[in-house]
Amino acid sequence: MILVVLGTQDKRFERLIKMVDEAVQKQWIKEEVIVQAGCTSYVSDKMKIFDLIDMTSFEQYMKECRILITHGGVGTIMSALRCKKPVIACARLAKYGEHHNDHQCEIIETFSDKGYLIQVKDNQTLEEALKKAENFVVPEVVSNNEKMIRLLMDYLEISE
Repeated sequence: MILVVLGTQDKRFERLIKMVDEAVQKQWIKEEVIVQAGCTSYVSDKMKIFDLIDMTSFEQYMKECRILITHGGVGTIMSALRCKKPVIACARLAKYGEHHNDHQCEIIETFSDKGYLIQVKDNQTLEEALKKAENFVVPEVVSNNEKMIRLLMDYLEISE
């Protein structure tokens, strides 16, 4: 099973769910797909789509999934890495109205550069990412909360 998580914020992310739906239709994905869509309204007869998934069910889906496909939310990415699940991540982009800015690009690029996830930008890279995920070995997560707090503080100062 593949778990797709689009987050719970008040922003839609149709671009990613459409990419996943197309991957199912093209049979790049041949297994069950569970989607936590948040505020993204989307209908597909090929995927099980929920607005929100309660925490108990979410944790169960995370344990059972083979691959997680998600936005650039740190909480979701970290949950998957702790469960040793390959992560395919696509950043929400401001130019599409998916977020206020492009901070998810930085998050995903940082995790990708360190070998923790597979970055996706479009349908072509999703097909490649799905193939790469088949043999992706999730490295041990090394948390550095102090550095993350400094990065966030620096970001907040720049944004003011």
